[in-house]
Amino acid sequence: MYFSNSPLETDCQNLIQLQEQIRSCRLCEAEFGFEPHPIVFGNLHAKIMQISQAPSRTVHQTGKPFNDASGRRLRQEWYKIPDKIFYNPDYFYIVSVAHCYPGKGNAKGDRRPPKCCADRWLVRELSLVQNEIYILIGSTAAAHFFPHQKLTDLVFYDQNINGKTTYVLPHPSPLNMRWFQLYPEFLEKRIPQIRAALHEILEISSVRKSRKSNSV
Repeated sequence: MYFSNSPLETDCQNLIQLQEQIRSCRLCEAEFGFEPHPIVFGNLHAKIMQISQAPSRTVHQTGKPFNDASGRRLRQEWYKIPDKIFYNPDYFYIVSVAHCYPGKGNAKGDRRPPKCCADRWLVRELSLVQNEIYILIGSTAAAHFFPHQKLTDLVFYDQNINGKTTYVLPHPSPLNMRWFQLYPEFLEKRIPQIRAALHEILEISSVRKSRKSNSV
């Protein structure tokens, strides 16, 4: 007797196959001038889908997403979560508008990622990953989903993608210090709100204890 796979098993297999295809992609090799190293991380039911611009040179070299100064600030100062949670594929699906480091641009940062990557790969990941919320990091990721809207207008209010709550963050890069100086309320007020929401979704005990004590 033949038993077909359940929809869950099929989705899981489809995502694994897609990730294998992404990791083997060399579409932009001629444009970059070096061998691409596509980065993708996470499972089908990851609670949070985090989407940024593109991997940094450090991530390109190590193969570990957000394994750089920006990543440390994101995890330790903004999210306030340990590495074991951030790098748990059941908690975070970590991806970018472009999956590869695009190379050095100018003194202000790396080159902009090629649009073909999101059109070819990210759109399929969005259709498969069954996350609870989205986090967009940086103006490039924000513009991909919310074109013609200013990053600052998106950061301070909850957004929506595919019917799911979406938080937009400025990039935590040290090159972005001017933005933080202009908008101190981001670190003072907005990040604590987003952090509390993340901790609740991740079921971090400090949030549960706080909510319980407030209800007594």
